[in-house]
Amino acid sequence: MTENASQIIISMSESSTNVIPSQKQSAQDLSKGTTVTFHNICYKVKIKSGFICCRKTVDKEILKDINGIMRPGLNAILGPTGSGKSSLLDILAARKDPRGLSGDVLIDGAPQPANFKCISGYVVQDDVVMGTLTVRENFQFSAALRLPRTLHEREKKERINQIIRELGLTKVADSKVGTQFIRGVSGGERKRTNIGMELITDPAVLFLDEPTTGLDASTANAVLLLLKRMSQQGKTIIFSIHQPRYSIFRLFDNLTLLAAGRMLYHGHAQNAIEYFKSIGYECEPYNNPADFFLDVINGDSTAVASNMAEDVVLDSIEEHISRDKTLAEKLAEKYSSSAYYREAKAELEKLSSGGKKKMMTVFRQITYTTSFCHQLKWVSKRTFKNLIGNPQASIAQLCVTVFLGLVVGAIFFRVKNDFTGLQNRIGAMFFMTTNQCFSSISAIELFVVEKKVFIHEYISGYYRVSAYFFSKLLADLIPMRTLPSILFTCITYFMLGLKPTADAFFIMMLTLMMVSYTATSMALAIAAGQSVVAVANLLLTIAFVFMIIFSGLLVNLTSILPWLAWLQYFSIPRYGMTALQVNEFTGLEFCSSSTNASWGDPNCMEVSQCTGEQYLKNQGIEATSWGLWQNHVALASMIIIFLTITYLKLRFMKKFS
Repeated sequence: MTENASQIIISMSESSTNVIPSQKQSAQDLSKGTTVTFHNICYKVKIKSGFICCRKTVDKEILKDINGIMRPGLNAILGPTGSGKSSLLDILAARKDPRGLSGDVLIDGAPQPANFKCISGYVVQDDVVMGTLTVRENFQFSAALRLPRTLHEREKKERINQIIRELGLTKVADSKVGTQFIRGVSGGERKRTNIGMELITDPAVLFLDEPTTGLDASTANAVLLLLKRMSQQGKTIIFSIHQPRYSIFRLFDNLTLLAAGRMLYHGHAQNAIEYFKSIGYECEPYNNPADFFLDVINGDSTAVASNMAEDVVLDSIEEHISRDKTLAEKLAEKYSSSAYYREAKAELEKLSSGGKKKMMTVFRQITYTTSFCHQLKWVSKRTFKNLIGNPQASIAQLCVTVFLGLVVGAIFFRVKNDFTGLQNRIGAMFFMTTNQCFSSISAIELFVVEKKVFIHEYISGYYRVSAYFFSKLLADLIPMRTLPSILFTCITYFMLGLKPTADAFFIMMLTLMMVSYTATSMALAIAAGQSVVAVANLLLTIAFVFMIIFSGLLVNLTSILPWLAWLQYFSIPRYGMTALQVNEFTGLEFCSSSTNASWGDPNCMEVSQCTGEQYLKNQGIEATSWGLWQNHVALASMIIIFLTITYLKLRFMKKFS
């Protein structure tokens, strides 16, 4: 939806007098602004090349000798795809993996604070707001976790209302942001919601990665006008951008131009045209400067000054036909010998005197303003709201559970106490445990879908990994696996006519819950850290197929070769099947005759009989109380192991780009 800038830009003069006293900077400091300087930034990453049999690791240079100053105002990092602008942005924001990184980043001439990524703002390119929540609820979540608890709730509410007014979100404040299933706010309003999440802490420095991506020209212009107004209040706004229109370019205060990891220009945005003219490239009167710069970098520019010397013309022609990297190197050399570069270096030396310190020693610290219990409360609350606000998957799972329960109950309806009843009981139990395993596949999306949200919020200091992990277990895993198990048991148990005792009924319910919890825990352990749902889905399906083979129905476990028999101890369905069989067959007698004699029929006494205990013995199952509960102990142990693996994978997941 196209939005007029006049509708979203609201004067901030009224809000400038309403400063939250608990913020890191006072109003006086904010008006003075924050200066970010970077010195000799070099960044390399290791990549693997060659075939699988002879792969070798080589260093790829992403950034080389980057220097500059970012003052209060709009600081744009411009360049073609692959130029390194996002890498530079992440380095300045302390969000890049320090391995392969060298150089210094200073804040007002002093080393970056250890928790700089927690006290600054960072708006990622992809939206990381919960679409099932309203704009106001998203802001409340950020305020509850990022503002100190000593701040009164009334002050937090005032802060949220102030940001809603500043961002022009008053009309949609109580509207859901929107998902693929829920119609929500427009693209520009969604982007401003992302910005508002970071403005909650009133950061002096705000970073944005491609803030205009996915927006139409008018909406993108409106977002940049908003950022311009914010920068005029003293904020240092640093952002990467690919190809802005002229109305956006003219808003820039400072421009950093990159290509192939080299700096081609750094300084006042309006002086860039004059600089390029001085090295032989002249922008046509009606050409967009941003497009002109990218044309020059890509070797596509024909706008060469007519009064250039002949050798400069030849150099320009050679650059035009040479590879992009070579062209970028030549342009970088010209910039490093220019007066703009010398002036910037002199100012950098003045600002950084006595303040340099290697930034790699301070990159990894994350600080929190709230306690674990407070984080657990709010993340669980949001997860519940997300579950209720996006009920399609939950309702579908419950409907499928009821349907399958009715199907199983109809197929195995009223099992008898003869050999056919014995076979039907085993078949029903096999279907129950198998269904519990495969229904847990839906849990793989629990951490995969929210991976980007989790990484961003964790790095920004919203919550601890443990708070996020336990909130997911409390608010999503347990209820979504418990209710289907209860429904499935209630439907099938009475339709099948299983042992009519209360303890047998509840033991079966507990067993199906344990199987579901264990299978879900394994799904989480496999899926945690994955970026593609299909990969996790494939791995989990293969694991379940092998487990089903050793469940005890398809093959008699006592007949398996010793060197393969150990695999049965890793089968989740096996433990469930064994527990269900011990629970049901203990104390039952089955007629060996093929007649329709049933349990309690006196004619059944005239023929030979077999007991449930005999069947269990033939299957190698111990028909005792311990034979029942050892399966629950094994399932509980597997749950603990899988959940521990899940937590460790989340804890040590690569959280830097």
